Amino acid sequence: MAKVIIFGIMDTAELAHYYLQNDSEHEVVAFTVNREYLKEESFRGLPLVAFEEVETLFSPQEYHFFAPMTGRNMNRNREKIYNEAKSKGYSFVSYISTHATILDRSVIGENCFILEDNTIQPFTTIGNNVVLWSGNHIGHHGQIKDHVFFTSHVVLSGHCVIESYSFFGVNSTIRDYSHIAQGTLVGMAASITKDTEEWGIYIGNPAKKVPGKLSYEAY
Repeated sequence: MAKVIIFGIMDTAELAHYYLQNDSEHEVVAFTVNREYLKEESFRGLPLVAFEEVETLFSPQEYHFFAPMTGRNMNRNREKIYNEAKSKGYSFVSYISTHATILDRSVIGENCFILEDNTIQPFTTIGNNVVLWSGNHIGHHGQIKDHVFFTSHVVLSGHCVIESYSFFGVNSTIRDYSHIAQGTLVGMAASITKDTEEWGIYIGNPAKKVPGKLSYEAY
C-alpha cells in the first residue's frame, strides 16, 4: 500500500480519489494545488496544501504522488506537474482499473490513469504520464510514448507507434501500422489511415489534416 498525494481538486482529481479509494490498494492522504488556487484547507475531507511546499509537509520518502490531469495544452500541463513533482523527489503510482483487460501490468509506466473497460493487448507498451479514459481498444505490438491522452472508445489497431503529446478524441480509429507523430490531435470520430505530421490536427473519415500546425498553448 502506498500513501498518495493527488494533484488537483477538479473533476479528474475527484475521480482519481474515488478510484484509488475503491479500486486499489493505495490510500489517498491529501490533495495539493498551486498556491494561487488554494482557497480552502481541505477537499473530500482530506488536507489540501500548496504544491510549492508539499514536500515539506509530506516527505517524498514516505508518500507517493499522482497527477491525473486532463489533456489541456496537449498534455503539457500534466507533464509540467509530473516533472516538478519528480524534481521534488516523489515516486508515482499509476491507477489501472481492475475492470480493465490487461495481462501484464508491468508494461505500463508511472503516473498513468487507466479506467474501466480498456483492453490492452499483449506486446504493447505504455509510457509515463498517459491517460486512457474508459472503453478503449489498444491493439497488440504497439508503443504509446509519454504524455498521451486517449478519451473514450478509441480503437488503436495493432503495430502502431504513438509519439508523445498526442490526443485522441472520442470514437476515433487508427489503422494498423500507423505512426502518430508528436503532438498529433485526432478529432472526434476521425479515422486515421495514414501516418500523421507533428503538431497536426486531423478530422474526418478518412481523416484530413487541418491546414497549419497546432499551437499547444491554444488548446
